[in-house]
Amino acid sequence: MPIITGAQTSHASAQFLNSVLSQRGPNALPYDEGMKWSIRQHLLTLLQDFPGLQVKTANFTHNDGRTVNLLQADGTIPMYFQDVKYNIPIVLWLLEAYPRNCPLVYVTPTRDMIIKPRHTYVDASGMVNIPYLQQWVYPRSNLVELIQSTSLLFGQDPPLYSRPAVVTHLRPPPPLPPTPSFHGMNPMHASTSAAASASVVQTASPTANSFSPIAQPPPRALYPPYTQHSPTATTTALPLQVPRTESPAEVFKKNAINALSERVVRDTSALLRQSHTEMDGLFHTQALLNQRAEQVEKGFREMQQEREGLEQQLQLLLTNTDVIESWLKINDRGMMDVEIDDVFEPTDALSKQMLECTSGDLAIEDILYSLDRAVRDGAIPVDAYLKHEPIFKRSRVLHLEGLIDTFELEDSRNRSGGDAGVIDGLRVGL
Repeated sequence: MPIITGAQTSHASAQFLNSVLSQRGPNALPYDEGMKWSIRQHLLTLLQDFPGLQVKTANFTHNDGRTVNLLQADGTIPMYFQDVKYNIPIVLWLLEAYPRNCPLVYVTPTRDMIIKPRHTYVDASGMVNIPYLQQWVYPRSNLVELIQSTSLLFGQDPPLYSRPAVVTHLRPPPPLPPTPSFHGMNPMHASTSAAASASVVQTASPTANSFSPIAQPPPRALYPPYTQHSPTATTTALPLQVPRTESPAEVFKKNAINALSERVVRDTSALLRQSHTEMDGLFHTQALLNQRAEQVEKGFREMQQEREGLEQQLQLLLTNTDVIESWLKINDRGMMDVEIDDVFEPTDALSKQMLECTSGDLAIEDILYSLDRAVRDGAIPVDAYLKHEPIFKRSRVLHLEGLIDTFELEDSRNRSGGDAGVIDGLRVGL
C-alpha cells in the first residue's frame, strides 16, 4: 500500500495524491470529480502543518456492511497539557461525500493507552465529535482548522491516559524442610527467606497479558509522547513518586491560560453560530432572488411571444388594408360625395311611398325615444311631453296606415301577375 509521510517533500506528496485521485475504472476512489482538486489541496495543507500525520488509502467498512477504498490521514497530533507537549494518535477518514460532509476522526490508542471514560468529545469506540465537526460547512471548513480545534479541546480535557502498571505479589519459595539434628534458625535459610521477602514486588509490562486479581494500580497519569519500546517486563520495584509542589505564580498562569482558552472557544462558537445564521439568511435571499429571476424571465418570454403575435396581427391588418384600398381604386366611381339619402332610389311610385312611410315611422320612433329619455332625465317638463306625445303618435299612425295600404296594393298586384314586389323594386344606387 503506497504511503506518503509528512517528512517527505511536498512534490512527492502531490505526486501520490495526483496518482490516487486520477485513477479511473474499478480502482478509482469514490469521490466527486469536481471535488478531487479540493481534497488534494486540503491534504497537502494538512501534511504541511502537521508533519506527524501520513496519508494513505485503506478500506473503510460502513455500518451497512459496504466496504470502500478511501483516503485517510493517520498518525499523531500535538497536544499541550499543563505546558507539556503530548502526541495523540488519531486516524482521519475522508468519506465519499467529502468535502461537502465532514470527515470522521477517531482516537486510536496504542496497547499502553486507555480512553478516558465518559469523555466530553470522545466516545468509548474512539470516535471524536467536537463542535467543529457538528458545524461543518463547505467550503469554509477545512482539515487544518479541524485538527487545530481538536488539539485545543484535547489540551483542555485529555482523551487518553497511560494504562496503569500491574503490581503482582510473587509467592515466596517454600521453606526447606528442617533437619532432624537442628531445631533452631538456619542462617542460610534466614538469608534466603529475607531475600525472597525483599523481592516480592514485581512490575509487569504495560502489554503483559497476565494480571493478578490483587494488583493495586498506581494513580492514573496522562499518557506521555508515544515512543517505540520493547514490551519486556522489568523486575525492579516502582520508585516512590514525590508529589511536585507548584508555585502560586505557575498556578495563576495555568488558570489564566485555561480561562483564556475557554473564552476563545466560547467566542469562536458564538462567532460560528452568528456566521451560520447570516449565511442561512444569505442563502434564503439568494433562493428568493433566483425564484424572482425565473419569474422575470418567464414574464419577459411571455411578453416577447405577445409582441410577436401583435406584430403578426399588424402585418395581417396592413395586408388587408392594402387589399381594400386596391379594391376601392378599381371599383370607386365617384361615390364619396353622394348624400346618404340619395343612395337608395325607388323604381316606381309604390316603392317611393313605401320608402317614405318607413323612414317617417322610424324617425318618429326615434323622436319618441328621445322624449322619453328627456322626461326621465328631467330635461323637459312632463306637461310638455304629454302635450307633444299624442301629436307624434298620430303622425306615426298615419305612416303605419300608409305602409299597410302599400302592402295591400303590392299584394293585389302580385295576385294579378303584375310587376315584382315592393322590396324587389328597391335597389341600391351605386
